[in-house]
Amino acid sequence: MQVKPLIAAAGAALAALPLAALAHPAAGGAHSHGVLDTALHAFAHPFTGADHLAAMVAVGAWSALTVNPAWRAPAAFVALLVAGALAGFAGLQLPGVEPMIAASVLVLGLLLALQKKMPWGAAATLAGVFAFFHGAAHGYELAGDTGLSAVAALAGIALGSATLHLAGMLLGRVVLQRHRLFTALGGAATAALGVFMLTRLA
Repeated sequence: MQVKPLIAAAGAALAALPLAALAHPAAGGAHSHGVLDTALHAFAHPFTGADHLAAMVAVGAWSALTVNPAWRAPAAFVALLVAGALAGFAGLQLPGVEPMIAASVLVLGLLLALQKKMPWGAAATLAGVFAFFHGAAHGYELAGDTGLSAVAALAGIALGSATLHLAGMLLGRVVLQRHRLFTALGGAATAALGVFMLTRLA
């Protein structure tokens, strides 16, 4: 993947970030009204939790540094995230959602810190499994939307997640690829967050 197209794509996606501030979930978890409000609320959702944000940025950065082609693991993450969100919307209760999310932050942080290379199929599968649980958590929290509102929520979640992946890929290609120490420190900090989350769940 060329750096210039990646920068352009990430820049376009990151231009939407101010919308996230406008769409921050209301106090008490109240749902927004209207399709556009629902989409903005859902777009902001991946940004509002350190676990989701860290995992998605880590997937993008790790993929940019180690997976060829770099876009396939993030694409698998978004696809399985939507599938998990649909499961959450439908009320499917998955066991161990929170531990799996915490484990994803730990594992993805370690993969980034070590710049662990693997075939794109294995990377996409790993990212997809973790993504399904992230998606289920989003689905539970945004459940109650129906019809066009549900479609808008799914689209918002997918776009917000893709934005974080693009930001991670941009970070990986422009900064981390040139500064291995930053990669190690960023990955270690992400893994430490995962350990902290797991200890809180114990």
